[in-house]
Amino acid sequence: MKFIKHISILFLVLTTSLASAQIKFEAKVSKTKLGINERLRIDFEMNKDGDNFTPPDFNGFTVVGGPNTSVSQSWLNGKRSYKKTYSYFLAPKKRGSLKINQATIEIDGEVYKTQVVAVNVTAAVKRPNDPDNAENVASENIHLVAEVSKANPYLNEAITVVYKLYVSQTTGVSNWREIDNPRYNDFWSQNINIKGLKIQNGSFNGDDNYRYVVLRKTVLYPQKTGQLEIEPLSLDVTVEVPTNRRDIFGGRLMTQVNKRVSAGSRTIDVKPLPENGKPDNFSGAVGDFKFNVITSKTELNASESLQARVEVTGNGNLKLFELPKLRLPNSLEVYEPEHNENVNTNLGGMQGSISDSYTIVPQYKGKYPVPSISFSYFDLKTESYKTVSSGEIVINVLEGPVNTSNSDNNIASTNSGKQNVVLSGDQFAFVKTDANLKPVNTKDFFKSTAFWTSLLLPFLAIPLALVYHKKKEERNADVFGNKIRKADRLAKRYLSEAKKSLGQKEAFYIALEKALHNYLKAKLHIETSDFSKDKIQTLLNERQVNTDAIQEFISILEHCELARYTPITNVEMQQDYDKAAKTISIIDKELR
Repeated sequence: MKFIKHISILFLVLTTSLASAQIKFEAKVSKTKLGINERLRIDFEMNKDGDNFTPPDFNGFTVVGGPNTSVSQSWLNGKRSYKKTYSYFLAPKKRGSLKINQATIEIDGEVYKTQVVAVNVTAAVKRPNDPDNAENVASENIHLVAEVSKANPYLNEAITVVYKLYVSQTTGVSNWREIDNPRYNDFWSQNINIKGLKIQNGSFNGDDNYRYVVLRKTVLYPQKTGQLEIEPLSLDVTVEVPTNRRDIFGGRLMTQVNKRVSAGSRTIDVKPLPENGKPDNFSGAVGDFKFNVITSKTELNASESLQARVEVTGNGNLKLFELPKLRLPNSLEVYEPEHNENVNTNLGGMQGSISDSYTIVPQYKGKYPVPSISFSYFDLKTESYKTVSSGEIVINVLEGPVNTSNSDNNIASTNSGKQNVVLSGDQFAFVKTDANLKPVNTKDFFKSTAFWTSLLLPFLAIPLALVYHKKKEERNADVFGNKIRKADRLAKRYLSEAKKSLGQKEAFYIALEKALHNYLKAKLHIETSDFSKDKIQTLLNERQVNTDAIQEFISILEHCELARYTPITNVEMQQDYDKAAKTISIIDKELR
């Protein structure tokens, strides 16, 4: 009985030890129900350190903070407890039931995943109107406004939307980013570039104690009539709000609050163009225009070419209508017109010119009249239609063969059933360019060089296959070497991922840090728990690596940690990538 009792106690101890050694990786949220104006914290916790942590895509949320990393270790009754946490702060983008997908991490060569977390997002939660609450102060002192130049335009009339951020004199803004860009459905739109933000003094709702900056300017041309909606622009703004605390000099201390502001949607009532007096050849041009038909020359010989340009200049929807077609006599060869646009867009709308250039080649001697063509547009100043006509142009062909055909007496045809002579580009299609010739005398495959090669090649490949198989078995048996090669491949892969992520600050520096991490695991045979700057410096010094290369490697690691939270340009990211590749190459040569 005593033996059975001892066995039971031993089994219980082993079971407890195995349970305590079980690896855990889980996701915990601060709340499962929140308002759309609240924030959510999610922690990814593990009881053993790992590699290659990959967060979920956070679809439906905006990451407003993180990742923040914390590590804690303790010893209790001779047992070590370890906890590492990656924390993110999220803001929901919409209401409803949202899911946070799985995060992954690699621990001891195994990949672990968290469970999917469901969160219910409700309407905005009312908060107490506390005058000392930083968020309430921020709400009352920062406003985003969309100013529309005209709320009742005509179809295809230019209007402008200017987005202004108003901030009171008592608060400040340290950072902002767009989280929801407006989509201008049923509008032709173009943003106007703003060179630098200029702070100006202004008034908001009659209060002159405000400053503002113009964040965006957009020109819109409505393409439909009726009630059209301009979607709101939403920003996530870091607001500096004064507190009741003061510094040693008596000045107020500031605190930072993340605040979402929206310009609100605007409705535009678009009027249709009047039907009364609309010309038959009207193609949708709205604005103030001039119309011309210009030829490069009026006298030439047969088989020479000239250019005829149909051009419209002025202000209006230049890119949104078609030019009238040029009508020419049938005896003139006409190539497809080349369309050219020289248009600038500013707050007044489109300005410049558009044109169709025709290449014309006369075949016969004679005089060829180019009939007058007309262009119609709607004038916004007079709110009426106007029609402009070009004058008739005569093309005089001085020398060349005489056209004896009675169908064309060198006069432009007015019959709409006839078409201009246009080269299709396949006038030489009957000429066969590939002969596909075959030799008359052919050799048999049997006993040819190809026959003997295909017959002997399998036998020659047998020794190579045996050597390859032996090398593969030796490589598979080298467990330690395989681990090193795997980590080395990971370093190269993450360095490649860092190169692909150039321009995306956070993704780039995460990939770059992982590449450095896995490279050291391969070369120095250290685990993640030993991954400290002092340990790295000691091991590299023991391997007699150049001191400058060690310092450069440590500085790159420190810069990867700091760069996620500081503004970084694309040029600096490229420099960090080149510096990391060069440093790895130097250390790799000295460690061989």
